[in-house]
Amino acid sequence: MSTASSLEFRRSPIALAELPVVGAGELIPTVHGEWVDYANFDHGASTPALVSVAAAVERASLTYSSVHRGKGWNSRVSSALYEAAREEVASFVGAREGDQVVFTRNTTDSFNLLARALPRDTTVIVFETEHHATLLPWDARRTLRLPVPASVKDAEALLRTGLKETAAVKGPRLVVLNGASNVTGEYWPLERLVPIARAAGARVALDAAQLAPHRRLDLAALDVDWVAFSGHKLYAPYGAGVLAGRADWLDAAAPYLAGGGATQAVTPAGTRWQTGPARHEAGSPNVLGVVALAAACAALREHAGAVHAHEEALAQRLRDGLAAIPGVETYSIFGPAHDRAPVVTFTIDGLDSGLVSAALSAEHGIGVRDGKFCAHLLVDSLLEESGTDATTAVRVSAGLATTDEHVERLLAAVASLASGGPRAAYEHDAGHGWVVRDDPRDLTVTLPW
Repeated sequence: MSTASSLEFRRSPIALAELPVVGAGELIPTVHGEWVDYANFDHGASTPALVSVAAAVERASLTYSSVHRGKGWNSRVSSALYEAAREEVASFVGAREGDQVVFTRNTTDSFNLLARALPRDTTVIVFETEHHATLLPWDARRTLRLPVPASVKDAEALLRTGLKETAAVKGPRLVVLNGASNVTGEYWPLERLVPIARAAGARVALDAAQLAPHRRLDLAALDVDWVAFSGHKLYAPYGAGVLAGRADWLDAAAPYLAGGGATQAVTPAGTRWQTGPARHEAGSPNVLGVVALAAACAALREHAGAVHAHEEALAQRLRDGLAAIPGVETYSIFGPAHDRAPVVTFTIDGLDSGLVSAALSAEHGIGVRDGKFCAHLLVDSLLEESGTDATTAVRVSAGLATTDEHVERLLAAVASLASGGPRAAYEHDAGHGWVVRDDPRDLTVTLPW
């Protein structure tokens, strides 16, 4: 990949020992009249921006302009930044010679783009464990869904069976795999599943939305054809995502969006489309979002060791602490000892998960996620297998905005809820779920504009 500009770039040194995030130390009110440091355990849904990312966006805003088709200085600078960001992301994912980096809105957008680009007779094989972004975009008539595996060996057996069942089907096959579960945080055994797909002649697409913030990506080493992830889960919540990988199916497909930038020429006789990333990036792109994404990739690559050490400590304490609380059930696909990101999903006996989430927030200043996490088939399977009466669960997902104190506060709060329930009175509102009855806090939102 080459930058389409002669402008030179100087990388500012990132003097961030621990990669601080925007909003760290924010004080929020509890229903009991205290102000506490917000404990962010919702990284699996969306991460705050790194301070370095916000600074990069602010700097790029000074020369912001639309890209590629302007001769003005700001347009030249923005164009160069946009293409430099493509190179940064290519390095982040370990792109091979000839791979493309296409900028999208998010992982969902990326997989819908890939689904549109598949050759017409492609058969897709995907596990029912997947996030809806990875499960739903494919043509249902040519998609084989594999059930939730009971173990790593079961996952291997299911994939082999699926590949055998589709061996006689005409056309290429695409196996869609997850890097890390957005429900349990468990890292999928890619080193064992990808070779099975490869041996059967199938291509592989990887959902790295939950993997990229925690582990190194390398298309060549992983031997996958495409990888997709989102900036908003990678400390760059500015509306950009990525689909990176093989160029052939992307260049052969009709443009994802028809419009300016995707065209080479438009005449009364017809339209000639671009090849390369521009083919699927019609319209004025999200330049600042792409800059943010590249800045996050650069920072996480540079500080990968510190990120890993921080998250490993958090993950171990979360797993051990929650599993030790009477009345709390934690969930996994491959078993409690399986390697995972700092994510734990749990239920508390006798308490609705929505009520647990509301109480953690209102009484303890802790932000979590409750529900089925856009992975309904997996959550239903895990809950059914456990024998619980619960229909939803609570997910805690830690990251760079999470501190040791937050973990200890969470564990104490969950233990208190499990033993005695909420301290405040709650009622269920049809539009908002569980809310504090007669909440004394001022919930007026001050608009930032």
